[in-house]
Amino acid sequence: MVERPNILVICGKNKRRSRTAEYMFKNDPRFNIRSAGLSPKSDRKISENDLNWANLVLVMETDHRAKIKEIYRHFQLPKIEVLNIPDEYEYLDEELIQIINEKTNDILKLKYNL
Repeated sequence: MVERPNILVICGKNKRRSRTAEYMFKNDPRFNIRSAGLSPKSDRKISENDLNWANLVLVMETDHRAKIKEIYRHFQLPKIEVLNIPDEYEYLDEELIQIINEKTNDILKLKYNL
């Protein structure tokens, strides 16, 4: 059992969805969080260091998980969970915050009993 898990949140460009999640949970005492994007145009692009750091990766779409598994197939990847949140929200959108909160907390309860 991990004391305080490291959670990496991934979306396409790390501009709206994953950045919103990082902002929401950055002071949460239950876990550490950081966010990144898959696109070369990302504000912060995913790296091997991120994957080494993470105990759990949360991606917004199934395609994101497939892409990570393809790009880092030589790598021992942490568990990757899909949140299924489409790219139709702005940064810190109220509905986006509600969806991320609900889905992330469900996963944390299941995985870490947090």
